[in-house]
Amino acid sequence: MSSAQDAETVEYVEEILESIAEGIGIDASVEVEDGGEVISAEYIGEDLALLIGHHGATIDAIQHLAHRIAFHGLDRRRPLIVDAAGYRGRRAGALHAVADQAAETAVREQRPVSLEAMGAQERKVVHEYLKTRFDVETYSEGQEPSRHLVVAPLVD
Repeated sequence: MSSAQDAETVEYVEEILESIAEGIGIDASVEVEDGGEVISAEYIGEDLALLIGHHGATIDAIQHLAHRIAFHGLDRRRPLIVDAAGYRGRRAGALHAVADQAAETAVREQRPVSLEAMGAQERKVVHEYLKTRFDVETYSEGQEPSRHLVVAPLVD
């Protein structure tokens, strides 16, 4: 993808996200940055809860939709991360705390610990976070929308 095409894609992502916010009646601006391998976009505004949704379900859907539209027909597709008012960072912190607690319980009680059902993006955050630990493993079980993550102790 040429740098001109990259710039067009970034501009297109901004237009898509602005249209979505306008379409649901949210007063928000959008900032989009091209990080080379990843395009990051953030909604900025006062009350963005409607854009975020329960546990980020709406912002995940917006991200998926924007990615599909922006990269349709292009040979080079890159990850697109869409956030709203820093939600993803705050949610990652909360998920890390839950993951730490589940890992400690799994190791202490020597049993698998199931977490609440969560979307693929949130499961990935927990999988990646716990990857650095050598005393537990993670895997997903169940079918959407009840798919959940399990943290299990590694047995010597």
